[in-house]
Amino acid sequence: MNTFPSSVSSGTVLVLGGRGRFGLAAVQAFARGGWRVLAQMRPGAQAPRVGGVQWLSLPLGTPDDVQVLVDQVRQSGGATVVVHALNPNQYTRPAWRREAWPMLQAGMRVARSLGATLMLPGNVYNFGRSMPELLMEGAPYRPSMAMGQIRSAMEERLEAATQRGELRAVVVRAGNFYGQGQGTWLDRAMLTGIRRGKLVFPGPMDVATPWAYLPDLAQTFVAVARVRHSLPAFEQLHFSGHTLTGHDWVGALQPLARGQGWLRENEALRVAGMPWLPIRALGTVMPTLGALAALRYLWNQPHRLDNRHLRALIGGEPHTPWPLALQRTLQCLELLPQDAASATLPAPARA
Repeated sequence: MNTFPSSVSSGTVLVLGGRGRFGLAAVQAFARGGWRVLAQMRPGAQAPRVGGVQWLSLPLGTPDDVQVLVDQVRQSGGATVVVHALNPNQYTRPAWRREAWPMLQAGMRVARSLGATLMLPGNVYNFGRSMPELLMEGAPYRPSMAMGQIRSAMEERLEAATQRGELRAVVVRAGNFYGQGQGTWLDRAMLTGIRRGKLVFPGPMDVATPWAYLPDLAQTFVAVARVRHSLPAFEQLHFSGHTLTGHDWVGALQPLARGQGWLRENEALRVAGMPWLPIRALGTVMPTLGALAALRYLWNQPHRLDNRHLRALIGGEPHTPWPLALQRTLQCLELLPQDAASATLPAPARA
């Protein structure tokens, strides 16, 4: 089992957007880590079954909504950490322009009012097409698409607020999410033909890119939260995760596909590319496809996240071995049957 250095004991965490992919992973990880967990979700949503979690069915659309949430959290004893797991309802440039910054503002107001540290999952959009292959913490922002520009501006405003003494914040940056629920590159593109023996891969097969297995990323948030008082007012950390090429995906998926009967014993997994030209053309009238097309460069440019500062801080990065992470992801997507033996596998190692 992992052990990480701890400068403070577990306290109370408030997860905003606790039913989302990363939000639910964070709720589960903090609960397992011995924290008292409060989780906000939109009104009318059904609370997931996670033991020991208090769900708050409240909106965050207005300052009055934020104040109601803050008052309820205070009545429950307060919170020392706020995890911002809110995302726009649609993955489009208009939705990001309209919703992303107000959502972060709401999270900042909550953290400021509670005197809590705000923790935010980051991505690599900030670095743009000219990003180096090795992405160090503190690398300059050079966004080359609209969502990267929006995200960069949000983080710069957040940092400015911390420098004014309004709150403390930590950004933990990671690659493509996978391993918790649907709505990722895996289930929406790459694995759509896996039962027919086909993998859809969006870029060149030899280009390596970072992937964040969400249970590992969430456990990293728990470890960083425990040492938050040793950090400056604003900190950026990089979560390395799994850096994978298309060949890595084929090598892991092919035996699984044969085991499930999707391929004959000696049959190779077929690989198809993404239809980028039609996607780009349709993106002019379909915003979701337009946003997808803008991300193509991330599949063509090799890159990985350097996590040496994170490792020095928490003693190692939570790291589930790649084959096991993939197996559990496919089980979550109901592409593989649940294996009773997997429940007894060892906890994530430190990388």
